[in-house]
Amino acid sequence: MIAVLSPAKTLDFESPVPPVDATQPRFLGEAAQLARAAARLTPAKLQRLMHISEPLAKLNAARFKAFTVPFTADNARPALHSFDGDVYAGLAGPSLDATAVAFAQVHVRILSGLYGILRPLDLMQPYRLEMGVKFAVGRKPDLYAWWGERVTRALADELADHADRTLVNLASVEYFGVVQPALLPGRVLTIDFRDDRDGALRFNTFAGKRARGAMARFMAVERIDRPVGLRDFAEDGYRFQPALSDDDRWLFARPARGQ
Repeated sequence: MIAVLSPAKTLDFESPVPPVDATQPRFLGEAAQLARAAARLTPAKLQRLMHISEPLAKLNAARFKAFTVPFTADNARPALHSFDGDVYAGLAGPSLDATAVAFAQVHVRILSGLYGILRPLDLMQPYRLEMGVKFAVGRKPDLYAWWGERVTRALADELADHADRTLVNLASVEYFGVVQPALLPGRVLTIDFRDDRDGALRFNTFAGKRARGAMARFMAVERIDRPVGLRDFAEDGYRFQPALSDDDRWLFARPARGQ
């Protein structure tokens, strides 16, 4: 069983990184190709393409130009210690012990517009390139076309070595759109987190994203390698709702705060 997460726009390249056996991204060559293509764009073009502010466009133009391989501990840091934001507040990667990190390295993957797919200990350099950006590279009209089969076949190869071949979708719609389920060797199980406000189930952006990361953490800490174990997840008031779930989508709900 493998769970997939979205990356985060917010990065942390300042806090200390503990000693770890860092690994190299599977698609570092492809990432370098994308970075070179993006480095040819002016900040003004990046601003229009990504719908970001001028300062952010200048920052990311500089990042693409500074992209260099090979990745080492001096010019890159592990993804587990690089992504920030709601999902990664829930994952709380820096506080995982070595055994949980080792489990996550096998069972958790991060989808990425630049790197395609990352393991928690894969090295990365700072970037911003969202999967949904209409960034044409070569004959590929966008990143979905660029990454789709590559990412899916990488997941399929890894799942083939697992006793349970379920892919647990903890990613956003934007990022999971790169996965082609028909090419996978097992089923896809999407986890949905909702707040129940007087019977109306709504996605709480902050809490739901945090819960996605928290479930990945729960999976790593408890060494859960089969979907049934995820039903015991109870972080931040969320509980599994069997009556509102089916084989492909499991709903976790909680009473809306303030009720």
